[in-house]
Amino acid sequence: MDEVAAPDPGDVEREVKRIGLPRLRVTVQPAGSTLVNLETIFHTTAAPFERTVDILDSTVDLRAEPAAFTWHHGDGSTQTTTSPGRPYPAMDVIHQYKEPGSVTPRVDVTYRVTYRIDDGDWQSLDTTITAPGPGTALRIREARPVLTD
Repeated sequence: MDEVAAPDPGDVEREVKRIGLPRLRVTVQPAGSTLVNLETIFHTTAAPFERTVDILDSTVDLRAEPAAFTWHHGDGSTQTTTSPGRPYPAMDVIHQYKEPGSVTPRVDVTYRVTYRIDDGDWQSLDTTITAPGPGTALRIREARPVLTD
């Protein structure tokens, strides 16, 4: 009887990519629209990902935790943090838009993956896996001051 080889890190990486890791939606404050030169807040909700899969007749436990968040502001600029940000009044992740218009910001999450085969020791993949997030519509307006009596 032929013995089936245990999965290797490449097998695990392919399976994680096939399953897909959580694509997180960016939350923008103020929601829907913001102003030119206003500190606009970005945040998302991140949770660890755990799943058990079968690879080559072995049971493989997977864990993926966010390691980095790349914020695409929609105006060509990006910033990378290790934090998912927090809602107002925290200002962990902010951006100021310089021109009015419409943009579609998003957050891409880079995950660090660990796994174990058949209840063995936990191991880490040598590479990270990035899940691009969906875009969120945002309008940037320009406010004009008006003098009153």
